[in-house]
Amino acid sequence: MRALIQRVSSASVGVATAPGEPFEETGRIGRGLVALIGVTHEDGPAHAERLADRIRTLRVFPDEDKAMNRSCADTGAAVLVVSQFTLYGDTRKGRRPSFVAAAPPAHAEPLIDLLVGRLTAAGTEVATGRFRAHMQVSLVNDGPVTLSVEV
Repeated sequence: MRALIQRVSSASVGVATAPGEPFEETGRIGRGLVALIGVTHEDGPAHAERLADRIRTLRVFPDEDKAMNRSCADTGAAVLVVSQFTLYGDTRKGRRPSFVAAAPPAHAEPLIDLLVGRLTAAGTEVATGRFRAHMQVSLVNDGPVTLSVEV
């Protein structure tokens, strides 16, 4: 599994219920992390659990000395989780990305749900988008801090 993580001062995600319809907000957080999550064919429950733990304990929030030594677990920061199959897009050939490395929805959705459940069970406030929906994510990147995490 792969995650692109951004530390944010606020973020939200909205979903369009039909083409041309306005976006309905499905998730909003204040200070925290936006985690765009990609799943590939070989990923399983252990990957989802490990990635959830990495996200929750990633030390990217400043301590009293302004060093990045605090995590969501330390600060109570929230996480906005958005499924993102395009993280497994291959752009090495041609002009159109290939997404053959991305897991199909039937494989990926339960793993995203497991990741969200693991974060929630650990006491992290979690907001989400909607799997297989057209979404718009709005965020204010704080820092900016953007990291790629793979398990």
